[in-house]
Amino acid sequence: MSRLVDAYDLVIFDLDGVVYLIDRPIPGAAEAVERLRADGTAVAYATNNASRRAAEVADLLTGMGVPARPDEVLTSAGASATLLARELPAGAPVLVVGADALRDEVRDAGLTPVETFEDKPAAVVQGYGADVGWRILAEAALWVRAGARWVATNTDRTLPSPRGPLPGNGSLVAVLRTALNRDPDVVVGKPQPALFTTAASQSGAKRPLTVGDRLDTDIEGAVTAGMDSLLVLTGVSGPADLLAAPPERRPTYVAADVSGLFEEPVPLEPATERGGWRLTGDGALDGAGEPVDAGEKPVDLSKKEIEEIENELEKK
Repeated sequence: MSRLVDAYDLVIFDLDGVVYLIDRPIPGAAEAVERLRADGTAVAYATNNASRRAAEVADLLTGMGVPARPDEVLTSAGASATLLARELPAGAPVLVVGADALRDEVRDAGLTPVETFEDKPAAVVQGYGADVGWRILAEAALWVRAGARWVATNTDRTLPSPRGPLPGNGSLVAVLRTALNRDPDVVVGKPQPALFTTAASQSGAKRPLTVGDRLDTDIEGAVTAGMDSLLVLTGVSGPADLLAAPPERRPTYVAADVSGLFEEPVPLEPATERGGWRLTGDGALDGAGEPVDAGEKPVDLSKKEIEEIENELEKK
């Protein structure tokens, strides 16, 4: 039996909703990565989450039993800082809306992270941060309105979690979009193709495959980059989203989880019905079929496990 992965020389994994949920590995993810490495298939990780640096992400993954090196990790925070460093003079002040990781990336790129309107920032960079609040958003709105360049690391509306989708950076960007009545000047992360093309370039891959859980970022980004993609149903997008997806958001393949990499490939054809399920006029799913076709989530954490995750986040 031929395996899906056998046609590719690099697998680019999204993280949230594919490899882990918050700080817990998704069952089978570590085993899949180890299997790829044993087969000699290159691996990379591309994430829109700007709250951790590449080395931190690699440490987190390794701690979960998912082998990773910092040079295999591409983050929207690092890509945004690199972009700004190319556009601005060395030492230029940049107002950072986001986590410490984004601030550190800006500093390491040779720029000066600042926090107030009075610092006269040359640009505003906005990424996800659990502590982002009204005050820093207000400072950003003031300076963008005054003419500063506005760069968003990504516009993911939600983040996957064991309890369901939570507000992501896209929701925070929407606050400024509403206040300013305009869009960011640049959105760096997925669905823009830069993270994917950089990963392929760094590994010298000729046949990369992207694995993601979101049609609007991971899959659309892969399509834009001219890459094949695998949608896994362990995160945000479900079957109703899949059936209703326009061509630019349709994956090459779909699977319940990353174990689908080692199964016989079945290309996904555009349809309004799949595996006994159909999309109704109001966007709901109707019918009966296999769990993967219905988008049944294989991750099911107990209430106690969810509480443990919440307690860990509160300590950070």
